[in-house]
Amino acid sequence: MSAFKPFFSLLLIALACLGCREQSNEKLPKAEHPEIAADSQGIRSDSPEAPVEKDTTSFVLTEDNAIDFFFNYQKDLKVNQVRLQTSMGSFTVQLYDNVPYHKSNFIYLTRKGYFNNTMFHRVVPNFIIQGGNADNQQTAQKRKEIGRYLLPPDTRKGHKHHRGTISMPSSEIDNPHMLASPFEFFIVVTDPGSYHLDGNYTAFGKVIEGMDVVDRINQVPIDDGEWPMKYIYIEKAEVLE
Repeated sequence: MSAFKPFFSLLLIALACLGCREQSNEKLPKAEHPEIAADSQGIRSDSPEAPVEKDTTSFVLTEDNAIDFFFNYQKDLKVNQVRLQTSMGSFTVQLYDNVPYHKSNFIYLTRKGYFNNTMFHRVVPNFIIQGGNADNQQTAQKRKEIGRYLLPPDTRKGHKHHRGTISMPSSEIDNPHMLASPFEFFIVVTDPGSYHLDGNYTAFGKVIEGMDVVDRINQVPIDDGEWPMKYIYIEKAEVLE
């Protein structure tokens, strides 16, 4: 086996010594722990509760098996584009091949149907839109069935947070090493970018089509908690084979 897997397994320890994060007046991307995020905002969703398709296998991702799983999952992964159909239009992202754990995680969750009927639940004007969560029981159940795990940061591949970059927020729960919340993502809308995020969050792809849709989402009215006043659904996410 190559040195690829041990490098990422040790990445957590190395990045813990990187020093203080750069300060910014903007609120940084954040996510709650996968198993409790759905309850963190209170029940607000009015989306229809479609039946959750049950997994026919007993496999569940955990902190112990996630790295090994995604290491093997990405070996034969030839695809790198995902289209997200939202209630405000569709856009397509291209995922970076040299950020393999985050790329394979996003494709795996897409193929599992996780993102379907989730929301863009956080909008910070002229900064980011954040999606992949919803405060309904359906999303909480899907997270439970997929598993409880975080991903190690992978910030040393040279990818910057340019406008249109898709990146992964860190979990806020007991997380000194900035481990990434695997179920959520954010997209930068700042022009030319939000470079104070570099080194702290893992950029793993970019919008290659439909950035105008991302901009429209970023312009919707929001409440004091940065939730859109009107729900913005990810109706369907699909891997472009």
